[in-house]
Amino acid sequence: MNALAELCRQTLAREGAAIRFEGQWIGSAQVRRIAASLEAALDAAGIAPGAPIAFAPRNSPASLAGFLPLLARGHVVRMVYPFQSQEALAAALVSLESAAVIAERADCTPLLRARLQKAGQGLIVLDAEGAELIERGVPPSAASAPVPRIEILTSGTTGPPRHFPIGHDVVLGYARAAEAQAQTGTPPPPTLLCFPLSNISGLYALAASFLRGAPCVLIDRFSVEAWRDYLVEYRPVSGGAPPAAVAMILAADIPAQDLASLLWFSTGAAPLDPDVRQAFEARYGIPVVQSYGATEFGGPVAANSPALLTQFGPGKANSVGRPLPGARIQVRDPETGELAPPGMVGIIEVVSPRMGPDWIVTSDLGLIDADGFVFLHGRDDGAIMRGGFKILPETVEQALLRHPAIAAASVVGIADQRLHEVPAAAVELTSDCDPPTPRALEVHLRRNLPATHIPVAWRFVAELPKTVSFKIDRGAVRALFAEEEPDMPPPQSSSPCR
Repeated sequence: MNALAELCRQTLAREGAAIRFEGQWIGSAQVRRIAASLEAALDAAGIAPGAPIAFAPRNSPASLAGFLPLLARGHVVRMVYPFQSQEALAAALVSLESAAVIAERADCTPLLRARLQKAGQGLIVLDAEGAELIERGVPPSAASAPVPRIEILTSGTTGPPRHFPIGHDVVLGYARAAEAQAQTGTPPPPTLLCFPLSNISGLYALAASFLRGAPCVLIDRFSVEAWRDYLVEYRPVSGGAPPAAVAMILAADIPAQDLASLLWFSTGAAPLDPDVRQAFEARYGIPVVQSYGATEFGGPVAANSPALLTQFGPGKANSVGRPLPGARIQVRDPETGELAPPGMVGIIEVVSPRMGPDWIVTSDLGLIDADGFVFLHGRDDGAIMRGGFKILPETVEQALLRHPAIAAASVVGIADQRLHEVPAAAVELTSDCDPPTPRALEVHLRRNLPATHIPVAWRFVAELPKTVSFKIDRGAVRALFAEEEPDMPPPQSSSPCR
């Protein structure tokens, strides 16, 4: 038994409250019952320890409890994000060609069962009562045991999204680091788990709390209301959420006293708009500290902190901080291939101590200043080439966000026969402003950007599509422009905001 497997067995043996979900505490005894029933289902299906398993976990007690025996038995766990259409979920699970699929009962559709039957794959469903073997499938042939690992879908930091292996040693390192940082004396409040378990941030938070036996508060998907309720009840000194949540918190106008316990607010996984950060800090008086990480890095490799902001001043507030101990970050000039001097934007390269000594070449653009702080400047692979003019989508998006009627924006390149690519914009509107016309938005942008940056197509959406890690899904946004153009909103009034 490896060290992570042993830690999971120790967690299962603990007593007391383990998970708070939908206002109710779930004890360790129920966690053990769910875990034991999953092991029994795997044995009944003829699936040996170590065999590859496709897992579509939700943020639920059943999935958390079911994850423990999968780690303890040394399975290769191939994570799949469950919040997608029935067709997409079924296709994703079947394509992994695993010994069995484990999914929540709510996701066990007739379509999924039919696809798995055709592929000869087993199906085990989880719910609050435990696990049930639905389809036995064709028992996999005996093979040498693979190295235990968790395979997580990347968001494209180093290229097209793909399943990336995270070793048990990396996950164990998360847990050990959390133990070393644990405060003495008064026990800390339960950890809030709001990132999806199938995402690197969710795995990181899970290993630092639940996998080492600490109680946690679990929410199915991030919501401002649930996040606020957690703060008010447990009064943690630090907290965080995805970058998109910062604007959501501001829009919800949560009273400042509800956040009064926070000494700082941490965020990462995607760039945070500087104007949103400044508005949050002005509203709540809480410094926002950002970090930089990716699945391919095994977690964060750089982070800012209140201590660094105190030492170096507000000029570093938009930075993702300095490299963490053991990590190395450099920037390479994409034109010459040479290392970039301080202050020059180029391609970010990383050595993550969790993943080995090799340099990881990313698609992220950034710079390192003279003090060693890393500043992100968008994605190199997202640049739009309009007739020889290079347009960074983030430049247009930030300009759009300065319009009072825009809550969120995503700019992508779409094909153009003459210019190769042209920019297109999808936007979410605020609730307290009358909808602007595309013409009004173009006028706004022309005040801030060159004519080459003005989008030629627009889509107004209730919510921009996002990936499992809460980043805007540019592929899904691009697909919006392949659809028939919907009716545009009514013209902007003379008093756009109420």
